[in-house]
Amino acid sequence: MLLSDRDIKKHLESGKLKITPQPDLSVQLGPCSIDLRLGNEFCVFQHSKYPYIDLKGCINVEEIMKRVQIGDEEAFVMQPGEFVLATTIESLEIPDDLVGHIDGRSSLGRIGLIIHGTASKFDPGWRGKATLELSNIGRMPLAIYPGMRICAFTFETLSSPAEMPYYKNPRSKYKNQNTAEPSKFATEDIVCPCDDKDDAKDKK
Repeated sequence: MLLSDRDIKKHLESGKLKITPQPDLSVQLGPCSIDLRLGNEFCVFQHSKYPYIDLKGCINVEEIMKRVQIGDEEAFVMQPGEFVLATTIESLEIPDDLVGHIDGRSSLGRIGLIIHGTASKFDPGWRGKATLELSNIGRMPLAIYPGMRICAFTFETLSSPAEMPYYKNPRSKYKNQNTAEPSKFATEDIVCPCDDKDDAKDKK
């Protein structure tokens, strides 16, 4: 069951759901969602550094991205077709019996700004800032600014509290993230050709 505005307020007032810094409910709270604001940090691909991303290769994605920090009044311009990672100002702590969902705002979608690619679900027990997967699918460059309402979160109750919430799961890769985090796909159990070569060298 999706939480209504009154239930979101109850969860915030009780401390069961935590959003830091405290949101301005008169501006950020909708009938069944709460808006979060765009932060100051972005991760952008350095396209000329590598010709492509090889998911079975030995390249750490963090090596082909750079962090860009901008001022509160400074614009970040997204070119058509550009994809960047960003983060929210607010940090979330979701209890073990709720799941969060992130959506883009309709007003931004209507000018071509997409907020997430696939990662719309925030598991029970999530703690940290949300990394946004921003894409400009329009035909014109977009100037976006820190502090603007960038996304909307909804919360849904589970049938029972999660047995293994996100913060307890040893496989969770983005625990307590405080910045825009690049993909940690390389930490998953995939066979890397370089590892095979290293093993062969060790055997010699």
